[in-house]
This record gives sequence, C-alpha cells and structure tokens, in this order.
Amino acid sequence: MKIMLIIYYFLIALAVFIIIIVFFFSWSAFKGAPWSPTSKEKVIEMLTMANIKSNELVYDLGCGDGRVLIIAAREFNARAIGIEIDPIRYLWCKLRIQLLGLKDKVQVIRGNFFNENISNADIIICFLLQSTNDKLESKLLAELQPHVRIVSNMFVFSNLHLIMKDDEQEIYVYDKKSLKS
Repeated sequence: MKIMLIIYYFLIALAVFIIIIVFFFSWSAFKGAPWSPTSKEKVIEMLTMANIKSNELVYDLGCGDGRVLIIAAREFNARAIGIEIDPIRYLWCKLRIQLLGLKDKVQVIRGNFFNENISNADIIICFLLQSTNDKLESKLLAELQPHVRIVSNMFVFSNLHLIMKDDEQEIYVYDKKSLKS
C-alpha cells in the first residue's frame, strides 16, 4: 500500500513537471514564435551581416535566453536591449546578463515588443514566425529610422528593402532606405 502511494505521488509530480516543461517551451509560441535557440555561429554571422559597429544599439525582439544580446555586447562591443514576453526566459536572461557582468551594456525588458518603443535602435534582430513578421513590418516602418538594419532569421519581410541575404543559412538583412512601392 505504501509503495502504491509513493508511485501515485511520483506520477503526479512527474505529470506536473511535464506540464511545466511544455508550458515553458510553448508559452512564447502563442505570443509570436516558439523558442528555438540559434547557434552561436549563426548569431555571429547575423551580427556580422548587419555590419554592427562598436556602441551601436541592438534590439533582439523575443530575446529568449539572451544569446544575441550577450554576443553583441561581448564580441561586437555593442549595447543591447532584449524584449522577452516569457517570464521564465526573461528571468533566465536577466540572470545570465548579471552573472556575465554585462548589466552596463545589456538590458532586458519583460513585455510584448509590439508595445515597446524601438525607435532608438540601430539594429533589430528577430527570429519569429512569418505571420509575426507580417504584423511586425508596419511597426518597423512606422518607428525605425532609415539607417536601421533589420536582420531576420529564417523568415522574410515583404515591404522592407533587402540589402543582403544568405540563402543557405536563411539570414535576411533589410533597411528602410528604399522601400518597395
């Protein structure tokens, strides 16, 4: 009887743990894109293609665990702001930035990037879904300065000016200088 009770409680605890894990990995999918970490090599390529310069301000929309922010600050000497809607990833990102001593160069905002002012950006990084990019495009057109470079991982923008792409890695770099009519 005692073993049955232990097994019963173990199964309940396991079910709760699985629900938490599923929630953790799917929360942001309901808000714009599922979390899918980008490799360090691809992040470096994305920032290189954006022609990032020292002290420029990089925004990562849906920053997840903060890897883009950290690489931008450490390897490109940029300032970085991440916006993350998922409370668990937001806290994890804040902790990583604190532990790495980057809080003077990197900031994380918990919220929906559609509700945040991003007009001071020099570079925008996003790895969202195509439907989210389609919605985001009007915000980018309305808020960003012409010099801003927008780097999209995997998904495209139809009304921004494509300045560079890497078809193999599915990296697309845009600007607002010449908009499609």
